[in-house]
Amino acid sequence: MFLVTAGQMQEMDKQAIESFGISGLVLMENAARGAVDILINRYKDLKTKRIAILAGRGNNGGDGFVIARYLMEKGILVNTFLLSKKKKVQGDAKINMDLAQKLCDGNNAGEIIEIPDAKTFQNNRAAICRHDLIIDAILGTGLNSDVKGFFKDAIELLNRSKSPIFAIDIPSGLHSDTGQPLGIAVKADATATFAFAKAGHILYPGNKYTGKLDVVDIGITNYIAREKSISLSVLTKKQIAPLFPSRSFDSHKGSYGHLAIIAGSPGKTGAAALCANAAARSGTGLITLGIPESLNERLEPQVTEPMTRPLKEDGNGLLTETCMDQINTMLDGKQALALGPGIGTHDRTKKLVHALIEKSQIPLIIDADGLNCLADNSKVLKKKKAPAILTPHPGEMARLCRTSTAKVQADRIGTAISFAKNHDVILVLKGAQTIIALPDGTCSICPTGNPGMASGGMGDVLTGMIAGFCAQGFSPKDAARAGVYIHGLCADRLAKKLSKKMGAFGYLATDVMNDIPFAIHQDLL
Repeated sequence: MFLVTAGQMQEMDKQAIESFGISGLVLMENAARGAVDILINRYKDLKTKRIAILAGRGNNGGDGFVIARYLMEKGILVNTFLLSKKKKVQGDAKINMDLAQKLCDGNNAGEIIEIPDAKTFQNNRAAICRHDLIIDAILGTGLNSDVKGFFKDAIELLNRSKSPIFAIDIPSGLHSDTGQPLGIAVKADATATFAFAKAGHILYPGNKYTGKLDVVDIGITNYIAREKSISLSVLTKKQIAPLFPSRSFDSHKGSYGHLAIIAGSPGKTGAAALCANAAARSGTGLITLGIPESLNERLEPQVTEPMTRPLKEDGNGLLTETCMDQINTMLDGKQALALGPGIGTHDRTKKLVHALIEKSQIPLIIDADGLNCLADNSKVLKKKKAPAILTPHPGEMARLCRTSTAKVQADRIGTAISFAKNHDVILVLKGAQTIIALPDGTCSICPTGNPGMASGGMGDVLTGMIAGFCAQGFSPKDAARAGVYIHGLCADRLAKKLSKKMGAFGYLATDVMNDIPFAIHQDLL
């Protein structure tokens, strides 16, 4: 499912009008008609309900006027509250306002009430609240500054209302590209958007404001969309399932790759074990886990199927550049290398991490302490000889970019794409709606996952999954997408078992790991 920015949507609207002769009025008509169909399917017995439409003076308000007309023609009572003077409404929005006004005058199906200022709004607050359903057509996708004045008051009123709210195109006040509220935004129960979903509908917290999302086909041809080379999309089951063909009857463990993992330090053997065991659960044929030699005895019982390779250490249980020759031997015949879970950030460990990045001939999956070892020198990534997948959480991303976590979270897509392009890596920015950014500037958002994943070890499991898929022969891009999607899918399955709400908690990273094969075979294939 493609996602577009506000700018891309405006360009496609313009091209549809100028190059294909589809008038703005037709686009507005198609949008509103589709929104009405969704309304009727979603809210039953509309003829028994009083409906309020809050409309701005722009095209979003114009959509609202067309919706009002369609509903009134069906005998439904609709009152449209225009947050402007009628004389300020122009273009296609004015044409549709005038058409709606004729219906109001002709059959008493409702009225259009002018609300040009804060005082008039205060006088109409009670009238707005007396409606059973409220349609938000105040502000559209072009908004890029904080909501102010009585528009802010109107949104606050809607958010306090007990009536369901149906948003047109995007909840008013929500930034179309980032999903961040611009000061304040409408919290809709459902949203009908037009032509394509917008990034702000999917990204947290925008998804919480959007509610249930439906996309309306308004007649913009696929040719226009393809010409724009849309770079942002949502991962879907249809994309991931074909990556898992049926296995040949004569398969053996050598058929599905050999993964190398360098991980672990005192107090962090669990990270190494989770990574290795998750790779095994993901279908990897063979796994060799390189760990500090003093930790081998305690770690071996945690990894029954993966093999361990004790490595030279500094005497304190930390791996350093002195074990490079051992690791080079260990990497012979391997298809991928996972680097970092629980490895520590000692200066000599950093030297090892940097050396492995520069010398590895097989795809690298770098996580946790491996990322922290790059915080002071991410330029070493440009010296790599093989593809690299980085899997930071927002704090680690902030350290890599030498910025704050808040700034990373304020523009997750922009941050991920910029880093991926500048360092020629695949960047998996974990969090609500994990983002997978590729070096070519394309980016995917993962729809799976839930708050119950806020538990230690989840990232180690993800690293093992992605690395395991790489070892099995997936391209780095496909491995990252499959790992992220299935990781979240496992968590969603577990949360569903615990509660009807996806915010259920109490399951562990180990539980997610153990569910991997079941999620793949039962929910994906």
